[in-house]
Amino acid sequence: MADEKVKGPASYFPSIEKAYGRPISDWQRHVRERYPAKHMELVAMLKDEHRIGHGHANAIVAHTLAQDGLK
Repeated sequence: MADEKVKGPASYFPSIEKAYGRPISDWQRHVRERYPAKHMELVAMLKDEHRIGHGHANAIVAHTLAQDGLK
């Protein structure tokens, strides 16, 4: 349905793109370049190297890992 609300980590994507000025695909590329790594290692990388907030970093990592069948 077109009116169905986005749920889960992807619900953060519009605010992530607005806050950091880059598409989610860019952040997912950074995550994938660090494979294999643990979830929290990937979150820490986004926070430390790109100054992304914890919740946003966690959403990007969780969605990317799930999309790639790693979660």
